[in-house]
Amino acid sequence: MNALDDEVESILYICREVSVYKIPPLKANEGHRANDWGDLAKSLWKGRLRIIEKCAGVSLLFEDSQTGDLFANAPYDPLKPCVDAVLDSSRYFVVRVEDAGKKAYIGMGFAERADSFDFNVALQDYTKRYKASLNPPSPTTDSSASSRAPSGPKKDYSLKEGQTFSISIPGKQKSSAGDSLLGSSSSSSSGSGVPLLPPPPSAPRRR
Repeated sequence: MNALDDEVESILYICREVSVYKIPPLKANEGHRANDWGDLAKSLWKGRLRIIEKCAGVSLLFEDSQTGDLFANAPYDPLKPCVDAVLDSSRYFVVRVEDAGKKAYIGMGFAERADSFDFNVALQDYTKRYKASLNPPSPTTDSSASSRAPSGPKKDYSLKEGQTFSISIPGKQKSSAGDSLLGSSSSSSSGSGVPLLPPPPSAPRRR
């Protein structure tokens, strides 16, 4: 079953044509610049680029557009990315490729900015998924939340039609059995269920 899973692959990105360049050594304390690669119209190699995801991880594959023969392979580790953007263009990158344990750096260029944009997005999406998988939700959090959740059907505490209830206020005598929270006898005789509010303190009293 594991051998079968290793053969399953997902294509995260594909570009029909990219250009590969031989690049000079990186100067100390400086970033890569595509202008330092010489004539960009003369590339070392042209072919297809695919970003493939398998159970073992993700790789950037540089392949012949016609035969599919592998030119270079760049295993991608989100924690130690093998891709660096250059300082003077959004269409050129430096890629660290590997072969039988040996590592080398090559320049890579896209003909269209849209292709380089999609390339960046594909790597960013995979990086987000990878980092999220390193910090899965804790099962203890869910279980503790579920233990605090109320069990059983909810009770109905609303008053039914015709029901009343009384409240005892400290410091005051209890009202008679006929009194309720809904008001005095004068309010109940009028048929109103809303208690009458007292007048404001500044209102004059009638004699």
